[in-house]
This record gives sequence, structure tokens and C-alpha cells, in this order.
Amino acid sequence: MKIVVLEHPRIPSKKRFNDIANTPLWSCLMGGYAAAALEEFDTIFLDHAVPGASFDAAKNKILAINPDLLCVNAVYFWEHTPVLFEMFTTLKRKGFSGHINLFGFFPSLVYKKILQQFDPVDSIAVGEFEHTLVELAQALEKNLSLEPIEGLALKSCLSHKGSPTRKPEKNPDLFAFPKRRSLDGTATILASRGCYNHCSFCPVPSFYNQGSLWKGRSPENIAEEIQGLLDQGVKAFYFVDPNFIGPGKSGKKRILTLMELLTPMNISFGMETRPQDLDDQILEQLVRAGFKSLLMGVESGSAAILNQINKSAGADVASRAISLCRKYGIEPEIGFLMFVPDSRLDDLFENMNFLTQNNLLDRLDRTANLLSHTQIVLAGTSGYARFEQENRLEKTGIFEFEAGVRFLDPKVKWASDLITFACHTLLRSMADRRSPIFWQNENQQVSQRANAFLVDLSFTLLTAGKNQAIHQLTPALPQRKKEIQDQIDALLI
Repeated sequence: MKIVVLEHPRIPSKKRFNDIANTPLWSCLMGGYAAAALEEFDTIFLDHAVPGASFDAAKNKILAINPDLLCVNAVYFWEHTPVLFEMFTTLKRKGFSGHINLFGFFPSLVYKKILQQFDPVDSIAVGEFEHTLVELAQALEKNLSLEPIEGLALKSCLSHKGSPTRKPEKNPDLFAFPKRRSLDGTATILASRGCYNHCSFCPVPSFYNQGSLWKGRSPENIAEEIQGLLDQGVKAFYFVDPNFIGPGKSGKKRILTLMELLTPMNISFGMETRPQDLDDQILEQLVRAGFKSLLMGVESGSAAILNQINKSAGADVASRAISLCRKYGIEPEIGFLMFVPDSRLDDLFENMNFLTQNNLLDRLDRTANLLSHTQIVLAGTSGYARFEQENRLEKTGIFEFEAGVRFLDPKVKWASDLITFACHTLLRSMADRRSPIFWQNENQQVSQRANAFLVDLSFTLLTAGKNQAIHQLTPALPQRKKEIQDQIDALLI
């Protein structure tokens, strides 16, 4: 039984060049976990999710190996995602007769549409995939029926009611450590599975359990994986869990135990967590063990919006967590949704005040990111379902996986168009080596002026929105964009 596990190439998006919300971060380890689970077979792990990789090269390797089973961690990569499915069509046209299986967040959340609309895909492992893929390989090897496999969606099962999502493994310590293409740079680690919250924009709860679910690996199991990588020369790590610390007293106890195990290793690491999970004791132990960087999901400074997106921590809790991090020498990066389809102008003012009061608009790269993020709505999330029920979705993307949403307040839409335009213009300039704000060699004075411009522009536009009627604002949109472009051009001379 010959198997190929593929991490396919990713083509950068021009439309969403600075958005990373296409898939949860731990997707980067899914191919490695699948390859580790299938190690008992003749399995080859092809990791083409690297800069410069091409679909032609991946296709040619697959044809040369000619596996009986091709398992693909299918990641949604915005407008270029159809290229992945074109590869499958080409494989079949060129005589590939192996079984094509998809796994991961994207195919799990739209498995019915993929199987109904696209013949070359034979099956989809829905939800947690390791056990499902092993049972699929065993059944194919023995020529057994595939229909009894829990978590496996097949074309023959489309008429069945209910979801084929596999029940998550109760003990994540049972999973083999993921295979890795390279040990260069920072190694990613998954210390838990799922999430104990159910934010309306997040696909994690739907993928695992159609609701909140969190399963943590034991501190000893995590430390064993890290020690193994440390023995191979890795010194920097990043935990890709949506919530590294975990819920309640048990989550705190587990992390404190893990920190005791990591402290003697002399490593550095980053993580993601929620504001309410941080306190003095945890931060002190984290820093002692090598904690260096944090992404914290705050999302909004407006209580109304936090409630609408089902975020359980308020802005006051987030402010306290930000101050606490700084007390221990950690400058947190913030997950933030400046523009949400249900926002009112007052919510945007609250966002600006929150960001200003917490000194989060002091650095151009961060300011341009925070002020440009608009809620992204993906299939399978509770937000997608609600907006669809309200008839506000504008479905786009292959298999309608992505959707725009009609804003409740046209003034918010107007402000988002202009502020996002300004932010993206500056972010593109930061990626241009010829620009004075190129991120690797920026002119600090120019960057500071550009940063102040963005903040002032945002307040000015929101005030204009407050004082003028929408019929006065909308016709001037193209002219206002030209003025913003001219102002930015003058700043960057």
C-alpha cells in the first residue's frame, strides 16, 4: 500500500494579501500529523507548502510515485484555490487511478459541495482525521467497504442525514508526533485540540464538534516532543493552539506544570491565548520558561460587538491583560476586527479609543493591520449560518466557502472602504524594497509620519461619517480615495 500525504503549494493572494484568516494556524501541522499516523504503510510526505513551490512540480512527483492513496491537506487560499482542484483533474486525465482523499478545515466544512460538484475527489475525512485516514488505508489495502468508516464522507453517503464528523479522540497524547520537512527556524507545536469557546467567526468549533471542545495534551507528552526537537538543534518554538493555556483551574495547573518541565530546556517560545487566561502567576512562569511573543485575540473595543460575535471577554479584561503582559516585558500582538458587518459608527469610535488608550497604534505595521481588518465569513461558522439566514451573504469563492456580508450601516461600509484602502496602500509600500517604509530597512521618521496620518485619517473619516448623511458621503468616495493616495504619495517622498 503506497501512500502520499501532500501539503500543497500556496499561491499568495493579491486580493487579501495581508489576511491570514483563511485557515486556523494549526493547519500548518496537519500534513505532518497525517503522515505520522500513516507511518505503518509505505508513506511519503510531500511538503510543498513552501515559497516558490509549484503545482506542476507537485503533480509530477505524484504521478512519478503513483500512490494507491493520495491524502491532501486541502487549505483554502482565497482566489487561487481552484488551482488545487485543477491539479486533481489533471492527475485523473493523465491516468492517475489512486484514491484521492482530502482532509483539513476547508474540505471538512464544505464536504457535501465538494463531493457533489467535483468528481475527481473520492472521499473527505471530516473533522479530526488521523484515525479516519488509517482506517481508510486499511480498508483500501484489504479491498473492504469504505462506508462503515467513521468520519469518512463518500459520494455514496451524500443522501444520508446528519454529519459524518468523527468524534474527537479523548486522549490527544495517543497521536504520533508530526512529521516535519525541515527543522530550520522556529518549530510549530500543537499542545491542544479544539477551543473551549465558540466565536461566531471561527471554524475551529465546527471542525471539531459543532460546538466548543478543548482537549489538552499532557505536559509530559508536550515536553517529550520539544525535547526530541531540541536534541536535533531546534531552540525556538511557537504553539499554534487557538488557546494555549486552556480553560479554568485545570488549564492553569496544566500550563504551570508544563512550564516547570520547559524551564530547564533553555528554549524560547511564542503562543496564542485569550485575555482572561492570563494572570501574574502564569505570566511569571511563562517568562521564566522562555516565553517571548504573544498573539492575543481581543477582536473589538465595543461591548455590543463582542457580544454579537460571541466573545466572552470584555474590553476591560483585554486592557488588563495587555498591561499585565507589558509588566513582564511582553509586547502583545492583537487579533482585532476593526470592521464587523453589524457595527455602528459608535462601535468604530469605541475601537479607536480602545486601541489608542492601550497604546496599540504606535507602530506603522501594527496600526495598518489593526485598522484594516474586516470580519471574514467562512462556511461552517455560526456567523456564516446567521448571515445566510438573514439573507445578507454574498457568497464567493470555490464551493461558496467564502462570503461577503451586507453591512447594516452604510456609513460603516463607507468608512471601511476608505480606511482599509489607506492601510493596504501603506502595507503594499512596506513590502516594496524601493520604499522608505520597506519593513527591512524603514526610515523611522517617514514611518512615524505615515502612522500618525493613518490614525488621524481614521478619526477624521469617522467624524465625517457622524456629521454627514450617507448621500453626501458616497458620491465623493472615488475622489476621497484619490486624495488619500495623493497624501500617502507625498508622505513617502
